[in-house]
Amino acid sequence: MASAATAPPPPATPPSSLKRIVAASLIGTTIEWYDFFLYGSAAALVFNKLFFPGSDPLVGTLLSFLTYAVGFAARPLGALVFGHYGDRLGRKKLLVLSLLLMGGATFAIGLLPTHATIGTAAPVLLTVLRLVQGFALGGEWGGAVLLVSEHGDARRRGFWASWPQTGAPAGQLLATGVLSLLTAVLSDAQFTAWGWRIPFLLSGVLVMVGLWIRLSVDESPVFKAALARAEARRSAQDGPAEKPPLVSVLRHHWRDVLIAMGARMAENISYYVITAFILVYATTSTGLSKQTALNAVLIASAVHFAVIPAWGALSDRVGRRPVYLLGAAGTGLWMFPFFALIDTGGFGNLILAVTVGLVLHGAMYAPQAAFFSEMFATRMRYSGASIGAQFSSVAAGAPAPLVATALLADYDSPTPIALYVIGAVVLTLIAVGVAKETRHRDLADVDGEAVAEPGPSGAGLPGAQAAKESARPADARTV
Repeated sequence: MASAATAPPPPATPPSSLKRIVAASLIGTTIEWYDFFLYGSAAALVFNKLFFPGSDPLVGTLLSFLTYAVGFAARPLGALVFGHYGDRLGRKKLLVLSLLLMGGATFAIGLLPTHATIGTAAPVLLTVLRLVQGFALGGEWGGAVLLVSEHGDARRRGFWASWPQTGAPAGQLLATGVLSLLTAVLSDAQFTAWGWRIPFLLSGVLVMVGLWIRLSVDESPVFKAALARAEARRSAQDGPAEKPPLVSVLRHHWRDVLIAMGARMAENISYYVITAFILVYATTSTGLSKQTALNAVLIASAVHFAVIPAWGALSDRVGRRPVYLLGAAGTGLWMFPFFALIDTGGFGNLILAVTVGLVLHGAMYAPQAAFFSEMFATRMRYSGASIGAQFSSVAAGAPAPLVATALLADYDSPTPIALYVIGAVVLTLIAVGVAKETRHRDLADVDGEAVAEPGPSGAGLPGAQAAKESARPADARTV
């Protein structure tokens, strides 16, 4: 049997296959984000009335956003479970499972009886289904971006890996578009009575389409090559036992995990303030209609979708860090003009506020996929990227609409909300500022070193390098 040292490098992915991989990841992530964002929009518009009646309107919105935040609490668990098995079994299998879980939970929400029908059991069941959504999404993101990153051309990895990231605005666009259409053609009474269920039930059809496409793609060649090397090591009589991916990540990549978590703070918080909380702020503080607020988010999401690949391509030319830092700093500077424009009550100013905010957000979100993928070795990459991305969401995206709504209720001013986002921006600037540039890293490398694997005592490597490798723990020498 060929040794790990002589395992051939992963073959290059043909352009036609790469485009199919990108399409499969994009469609899958679009559906998953459609499901997730649909809940957020419904939480702002109708769930406070249907599942938390009898409360003050703003209190009802707070309770509704609390169930919205619960979905984020399940995302770290999804990251741990999907990351572990994704690093052991492959990216594709776990991506299929995440799509089924998310779509099933969303479809079930569309069938859920309201508080008027079954009482307190309604918000309990809603919370359980939201937990399932969060668990599925916690595993989806890492697998989707890795599948593209590990197939893609290294010179254009930032561009290709940014396409799954467009699934977020595409899902937002689809969810907001469906809701906007329904609120336009239905009366408020019709939408509240039954119209809100239609977008959730539509998820069942979308999942079938996404599943068919996702099953048609191949596993990552980088992962298959790494798995072959790991199996070759295990088959050797004196081959070292491979540590669980989580243990390896926390032992050898803890700094990268912290950097990823910090990098996510401004990106995550600003996004949910701009797209979810804005539905509350624009309707309660400026008197704009739900339809107007939804239309503004719809237009801005279309622009967001278009600029993400451009930011990703720029990160291939100048690096991940400069683009990310530009987006974070720009977001912080935009917060006060953002609310000032909305306060004018004009539709054009509302569109401008949300669009510029999302364009700046895209400068953080676009290079994030390649940036996080390049931080971790292959056999712990799913775990590392997912943990870094999803654990931060508990402190960032989960409470963002809740905190923003509470600040608005307490101070009746957008200033504390702007300062809240700016505080997150400072954390992100520090995290990305201390990070190393990853643009030139080979995903088949072991922490940036050659792929060639040493024998148990460092055989196959010259002199000092062999001694260094033999002294390293087994899980640090695997990819």
